[in-house]
Amino acid sequence: MPDAGAHRPNPSSDIIHDVIVIGGGINGCGIAMDAAGRGLRVLLCEQDDLASATSSRSSKLIHGGLRYLEFFEFGLVGKALAERETLLRNAPHIIRPMRFRLPHQPHLRPAWMIRLGLFLYDHLARRETLPGSHGVKLQADSPLRPEITRGFEYSDAWVDDARLVVLVARAAAERGAVILPRTACVKAERQGDLWRVTLEDRRTGQRQQHRSRALVNAAGPWVSNLLGQVIESASRRPLRLVKGSHIVVPRMYSAEHAYILQNVDNRIVFVIPFEEDFSLIGTTDVDYQGDPAAAAISDEETRYLLRLVNSHFQRQLTASDVLWSFAGVRALADEAGGKAQAASRDYMLDIESAPGQAPLLSVLGGKITTYRRLAEQAADELCELLQRPSRAWTSAAALPGGDFPDHGTLLADLQKLYPWLPETIARRFARSYGTLTHELLGDCSSLNGMGRDFGAGLHALEVRYLIQHEWAATADDVLWRRSKLGLRLRPGQVAALQDYIELRSQWHRP
Repeated sequence: MPDAGAHRPNPSSDIIHDVIVIGGGINGCGIAMDAAGRGLRVLLCEQDDLASATSSRSSKLIHGGLRYLEFFEFGLVGKALAERETLLRNAPHIIRPMRFRLPHQPHLRPAWMIRLGLFLYDHLARRETLPGSHGVKLQADSPLRPEITRGFEYSDAWVDDARLVVLVARAAAERGAVILPRTACVKAERQGDLWRVTLEDRRTGQRQQHRSRALVNAAGPWVSNLLGQVIESASRRPLRLVKGSHIVVPRMYSAEHAYILQNVDNRIVFVIPFEEDFSLIGTTDVDYQGDPAAAAISDEETRYLLRLVNSHFQRQLTASDVLWSFAGVRALADEAGGKAQAASRDYMLDIESAPGQAPLLSVLGGKITTYRRLAEQAADELCELLQRPSRAWTSAAALPGGDFPDHGTLLADLQKLYPWLPETIARRFARSYGTLTHELLGDCSSLNGMGRDFGAGLHALEVRYLIQHEWAATADDVLWRRSKLGLRLRPGQVAALQDYIELRSQWHRP
C-alpha cells in the first residue's frame, strides 16, 4: 500500500472525487473501503486519529446482542448474527470466537425466558462455525459466589475494535482511497451537482479545498454538529447521545470464557478476558450531553460496575483495582424516548438528494458488528445516486492480514520463519497483524535487528511500520489504538516512545 504515515498524501484539489467521507471510525472507513472497491474515487478525512472516538471505546465484541431480544429487535439481532459469521471469516487475526456464561439469577429472569432467548439467538441466523447454547452446572472451582450454581453458555466473538478500523482503512487505501487522519472538515457547501469541501490539516493549520460528487457524513456522535455547523444541509434529524463506560482490572479468573451478568435494573454487564493479564468490565448506558471527545467514566458508573461484579464474583474489587477506564459516546437513531438502554442500536442512512443537487448521505446509529452491511448499503445508495454500475463485494473479502486458515497454523508458520522471535511477540503479532507480520518484519533476521525495545516487546521496527503503514503519529496511537501496550509501559517508556516518534516525523516532514 502507499506509505500512510511518514509521507502524508496531498491529493490535488483539481481532482473531482466521487465521494468524500467525513469520519474515520468504523462506519466511515467501511464505506470508504466498499466504495473504493467499486471503482469510486474516494477521499476520507478524520479530525483526529482513526478510531480515536467511539470505535475504539466499545465492549470489543462482535455479537448479535442477546439483550436486544427483550426489546423485540429480532431484525437487528438476526442481521448482526449473520455478520458475525462473515467477520469471523474475513478477519480471523483480530476477531476470535468466545464463549459466554450467563449466571442464572431466578429473581431477575426465569430460566424458561433465558432458554427461549438463547434458542432464538441460536437460530435467527445460520451458524457456520460457532457452537450453540446449553445449560451449565457451575462447579466448586467457579470464580462466582457459591450460591450461584447454575447458568447458561452461548457463543459470540471478540474483536480488537481499533485495529479493525485501521485494517479497513488499509483495505480502502489499497483500492485507491485517500485516507487523511488529523484532517478536519471545516466547511462543505453545494455548488450545483458538486460539493466544495474545505479541509484543514490539524497539525499545520493549512487548508485545502476539494470537490466531490457526493458527501458522506459518518462523524458518529458529531453527525448533528456537522449538519448544523459545517455542512450546508436541510436535514436536522435528532440523535440521542448515549455514553457507555468500561473499566479494566487485573484478570479475575484464568478461564478463557467471558461472563454476562444481569442486574436488577434489567441491564447487563460483560466481564471479558482482556490482553491476557486483565479483565474488561462494561458497559453502562447513560444519556450524554457535551463534547463527545471529553467523555469519561464517572465515579457513579465505576461504582455501578464494581457493585454488580462484586455481587457475582468471590473476588471483591475496589476502585483501587481499576487500571484503566474509557468511555465512548454512541449516536443512536432513536426518537422514541425512554431509557438509554432501550434505545435502538440499529443504523439508519439519511439521504438528502434533489435533482441537480449533490447528494448527502448521513449515517445515524449503528454498531461495530453491522459496519460491513451498513457500508454495503451505503455504497449501493451512492452508486445509484451517482448512476454508476456496482456490485457488492465485501462479504468474501479478507481484511489485510486475514488470509490464513487458523491461528495455530499461522503461529507455527511465524515460529518456523522467525525462530529468533520470542513467543510472546510472535503470538501478539499473529493476533494483531496476521500475515502482515511478514511485511512488518521484512528482511529482519534477529531480535537486535528490530531496534530499540521501548518496553513490553515494542521495538523500533514495529513503531516505524505503524507510522509508515497504519497512520500512527503519536505514542497514544501506537499504545492504545494500534495495540493495548499502554497497559504495560511505564510513564518514562511512554515519554521515550513519544520522543522517538516526534524525531522521526521531523526527519520526514516535507
